[in-house]
Amino acid sequence: MQPMLVLGIESSCDETGVALYSTAAGGKLLAHALHSQVSMHADYGGVVPELASRDHVRRLVPLLRQVLADSGCKLAQLDAVAYTQGPGLAGALLVGAAFAEALATALGLPTVPVHHLEGHLLSPLLSSRPPSFPFVALLVSGGHSQLMHITGVGLYELMGETLDDAAGEAFDKTAKLLGLGYPGGAALAALADSGRPGRVKLPRPMLKSGDLDFSFSGLKTAVVTRVRELTAISDEQRADIACGFQEAIVEVLVSKALRAVKVSGLQQLVVAGGVGANRELRRQLDAQAARARIAVFYPELEFCTDNGAMIALAGALRLQAGVSGKPAGAFAVRPRWPLTGS
Repeated sequence: MQPMLVLGIESSCDETGVALYSTAAGGKLLAHALHSQVSMHADYGGVVPELASRDHVRRLVPLLRQVLADSGCKLAQLDAVAYTQGPGLAGALLVGAAFAEALATALGLPTVPVHHLEGHLLSPLLSSRPPSFPFVALLVSGGHSQLMHITGVGLYELMGETLDDAAGEAFDKTAKLLGLGYPGGAALAALADSGRPGRVKLPRPMLKSGDLDFSFSGLKTAVVTRVRELTAISDEQRADIACGFQEAIVEVLVSKALRAVKVSGLQQLVVAGGVGANRELRRQLDAQAARARIAVFYPELEFCTDNGAMIALAGALRLQAGVSGKPAGAFAVRPRWPLTGS
C-alpha cells in the first residue's frame, strides 16, 4: 500500500484539534494544533454546547493553516480526511463533520468518520514507547469509563463499563462540591496532593463485585454526606476529602484494570482518556503492574485530552487495515455511539 497523508479533525466537545499523520516509514505525526475552550467555559462552571459549537467554527481554519505551515505540506498532498463522528455534543460534532466533508469534497478525497473513543484508545501508539496488539485498554474520561479487549484496529470487545457516572465526571462533580473551579478534575487532583493520605475513608464502589464494571455515583454521594456533616469546612479538611476521594477512585480503577488483564491472559495494559493523566493513578498502576509483570502504556500527556492527532492516527490505521473511506458529501453525526457497535 502506498504511503498516505491523513488529516484529522476533532470537535466533539470543548477542544478543537487538527493534525496531519503520514503512514510513510512506519507512521509519523507530522504536525498538530489544538485550541482549548476551558477558559471560555470556566465562567459557567461547565461546557456550554452552543458556545462550544461557535468557537469550533472560528478555530478550524486557522488551526488547519497552522498545521499545514508546521508540516510543510499542502492541501493537494492529502489522501483522506478523518474526523470525529461521535460520540459527543451534537452541535460541536456537526461543525467538525461539515468542515471535513466540505474540504474533502472540494479536494476530491474520501473521508473517514472516526469513533472518538477509538481515537483515545489508539493514542498511546503515538508515544515514544507504543504498545503492540493485542492489549487491554482502560478508557477513563469525563464521559466514559470502560475496559476493552483490543485485538487490532476495529476489533474491540467490551469487558466492563461504568453503570452510572464516569470517573472523570465523578472527579468534576466532587470538585464542584468542594468549591473548586472548572475544570474540576485537575483542580481536585492538585488539592489531593496536599491532603493527608488515609485521613478520610470513603467507600470503594464495586471493588469486590466480581465483575469488571464500575460505579462512581455512590462515591460522589459519600462526599456529599461527609461535607454536610461539617458545619464549616477548613482548607485542611477540604484537602483531606479530596485526597480520600482520589484514593478511593484510583484503588477501584487500578484493581479492575489489573483484573481485566489477568482475565484476558495478556500482559499489556493501555490507559487512555483525560483521567489517564492523573499522577496518582499512574503511580499506583505502574507500581502494582510491575509486581504483576504487566507492561503499562500511556499516551503522551498532550494526547490524554481530546486532540486531532488521535483522530488522524485512527483514520490512517483504519485505511491501512483495509477499511475504505467513504465518498465525501452526505454525512451524519452520532452523539451517542457505543464503540463495540462501530
